[in-house]
Amino acid sequence: MQPTSEVVTARPAQALAGFVDHYLGYRQTGYAPGLHRGLPSRHLTFIVAIGPRIEVVAQADPGQRPDAYGCVLGGLQAGPATIRHDGNQEGVAIALTPLGCRTLFGVPAGELWSLSLELADVAGPLGERLWTELQTVPDWPGRFAAVDRVLTDLADHERQVTPELAWAWRTVVRSGPAIGALAGEIGWSRQHLTRRFTGEFGLGPKLAGRIARFERARRMIERVPSHISLAQVAAACGYYDQAHLNRDFAELAGCAPTLWRTEEIPSVQDGTTHLA
Repeated sequence: MQPTSEVVTARPAQALAGFVDHYLGYRQTGYAPGLHRGLPSRHLTFIVAIGPRIEVVAQADPGQRPDAYGCVLGGLQAGPATIRHDGNQEGVAIALTPLGCRTLFGVPAGELWSLSLELADVAGPLGERLWTELQTVPDWPGRFAAVDRVLTDLADHERQVTPELAWAWRTVVRSGPAIGALAGEIGWSRQHLTRRFTGEFGLGPKLAGRIARFERARRMIERVPSHISLAQVAAACGYYDQAHLNRDFAELAGCAPTLWRTEEIPSVQDGTTHLA
């Protein structure tokens, strides 16, 4: 059977703006069974499987045992997780920002740092409802609408990250300023900023900026034609040179960028993407 891949994106309901950046529906069939790397990102891991559960055979935290999830919720992470698949995958990925973790689930993102959990264990019956509803809805618009309904019901807008930390997070992942300059803008000491930032998000500002830069490079590698060199990607994403890009891939992805591109890109490039 010829492999097929479909990727569909959509914006969340207005009430979720600032907490969820987008939805991504995916359907892949006919590929060879294999492993997929779940990589560090500025978003939490939040994926609803449609059909078979998501089988995590190596967690981002080596101390957490492998498990399978119908609807996985995971914190930010500084290393890869490994997911096993049988060549057929379908589900909805929700680009949840750390700012939305308190609002939706009542806990800071830092409490989920490098962990993978079943959504129902965090959100209760509404988490189970999200997985159940998506198993019976056949089309992408209906699935995205179901996610909107459940997340809107979960949201409590009285639960918010403090304005200082929300501004710091957005600034770090956008431009990665020096910690001293960031702290000075807020009126805090470097130590106080690092302590508060780490308590809320699970990682310090320096690592957050590094992960955001790595993610930009990874996205660019996904999308640029093959004649664009990794040295050019490194320069465009603010790395000193390609060696620094290679180092970040080795530490954050567990492999070289060339290997990652070979293993991961075909399922994306062969797909069709549109906005629902």
